[in-house]
Amino acid sequence: MKATKIFIIFCIAVFILQQLYPSTAFYFGLNLYFFKNLYLWQPLSSMFMHGNLMHLAMNMAVLYQFGSLLERNLGTKNFTKLFIIGGFLTGILSVLFLYIFNLNHLLVGASGAISVLIGLVARHDVFNRKGLIIAILLISFAPLMLGVNIAWYAHLFGFIIGWFWKIK
Repeated sequence: MKATKIFIIFCIAVFILQQLYPSTAFYFGLNLYFFKNLYLWQPLSSMFMHGNLMHLAMNMAVLYQFGSLLERNLGTKNFTKLFIIGGFLTGILSVLFLYIFNLNHLLVGASGAISVLIGLVARHDVFNRKGLIIAILLISFAPLMLGVNIAWYAHLFGFIIGWFWKIK
């Protein structure tokens, strides 16, 4: 659980820095500046930022749950690759979604990378698969029905990436 704890601590530290320096969100959060100004780090940096304390708390609880499970089973090195590369790929697909649909949103949060973890577990855990698919759909669309603006597409992209991730 070493990497899982480090990711959680890093997300908390970044959140504290965001509170101290709010203007950094547009520089490190994922947005169309990725294309306009070539802010190529955004797909990675945005996954450690969060919109508010509740967003951070929910993501860290789910990261702890699935991260601990996968890190134990895959090992720290493979889990770290899964989380970072999967989260980065989710960010790339999400910013392409923004570009294609001409959306000027700021994307922050670890939920895309966490959805990668959920997708991998769903693919390999037949017993819990249906529940995890329902959970990812609820996490993605229930907030929208309540008027909460979230990047539902990042959740789905992440889940799909996790589903097709090859375990070595």
